[in-house]
Amino acid sequence: MLVVTMAVEVLRREIFSYSSIWGEEVVRYSFIYLAWIGAAAAIKQRAHIRIDVVLHYLGPRTKALFYIFGDLVMFGVALVALYWSFETVLVSAKFGSVSHGLRISMVWFLMAVPVGFGLMVLRLVQSFLRDLRSLRDGTPVYEGDKMFD
Repeated sequence: MLVVTMAVEVLRREIFSYSSIWGEEVVRYSFIYLAWIGAAAAIKQRAHIRIDVVLHYLGPRTKALFYIFGDLVMFGVALVALYWSFETVLVSAKFGSVSHGLRISMVWFLMAVPVGFGLMVLRLVQSFLRDLRSLRDGTPVYEGDKMFD
């Protein structure tokens, strides 16, 4: 949807010297949803950027404890962000704000942030349980796919 809509808008702008407001808004808000859902998917795969030089020198048990600690900290941050992002949605719903081009309630677009953080909370719980199993069983903790070996 992103690529097709943006391509159509670029062609309209370059060939016909005209572009629509709705096309730009669709692409913008689709990209925002994509980014927040992608952030939640990255938590499951442990694909977020991190500095893990020290982790290479730790044993499996200590490494699992570090990952559990990181998940707990991120869980706290995600809960706070979920609360405050939902407050923004409620304010928008209260005052009935709409987007400029599509004339759709901004609640639908602002919900991207709480939906993203809600998915992150779920993925963090899954990651936490996976790490606890690794810690209990003494198996190496899941570290995600490696880009380079």
